[in-house]
Parts: sequence; structure tokens; C-alpha cells
Amino acid sequence: MISADLAGFIESGVSILVGSRDASLLPECIHAAGARVEGGGAWLTVFLPLATSATTVANLRENGRIAVTFSRPGDHRAVQVKGRVAALREGDEAAREAVERHRGALARALSVVGVPPRLTLRTTCWPCLEAQLHVEGVFLQTPGPGAGAPLATGSP
Repeated sequence: MISADLAGFIESGVSILVGSRDASLLPECIHAAGARVEGGGAWLTVFLPLATSATTVANLRENGRIAVTFSRPGDHRAVQVKGRVAALREGDEAAREAVERHRGALARALSVVGVPPRLTLRTTCWPCLEAQLHVEGVFLQTPGPGAGAPLATGSP
């Protein structure tokens, strides 16, 4: 389960990487365009830009396994959520609004570490697919002695 505190982190201007794998265990990684915590923290929807996600979508349709890493550029706070995708659907207007909010917040967060906002704002984020996954595990990924440890409450 994802706690309310962690949901705020996930839905803020963090970098989001989505990992998947094919039948031969070949990994694939893409940047997501945002995320939304749902169902009291039991579900997570990740927005996958159509322009870059063909291989990831094929992997998710094949086996459903997904790992999503959320990392804040300014201090490297990071968590990973693992689960199984239950639904893939076209992004709707609410998804588009969430993607635009995330892109603006990410541009501000990356500007703190020297990336000009104009570069972040030029990335193609729409249209998207929504990948809804059931949360099976949440793990600390912030560099340090606890990295990789499961988070019992979903909040570091």
C-alpha cells in the first residue's frame, strides 16, 4: 500500500522511470509522464507516452510485470513500486491534466539541478496510455544503507 505521504511524493515533480521485461527477461526502461495513486494506495496509474512506450506496452500486455521508480532530482529521495498491470487504456482528459501538471512540476524540480525548464517542457508527453497496476510492493531506493529495503507502510 502507498501511504498518503508517499502519494504526495509520487504525484509531485519527480522523475519517473518504468521498467518492464519481455518473455526472455530482456529489460526495457522508459520515462513516464506522471502518475496517480488510487484506491487508498492499493492502485497506481502511470502515464506512458505513446511516442516512446511501444516496447514497454508490448511487455506489459505479455506479462503485466512492472516496476516504477520515483526519484526527486534535488535530493535523490527515491522509491520503487512493483506490481502487475491490470488495465491499459487510452488517456482521457483527466489524464492529460495530470500529465501537464507533472510536466510543469518536473521542469521546476529539474531547474534546481541546472536543467533549463524549456528542455523539460519540450518533451513529448501526450498522447498517453494509462497503465493501472495493483501495488504489490514498495521499496526504498534512496542511496544509502537502507536502499532496496521494503517499506512496510509505503512511506520512507
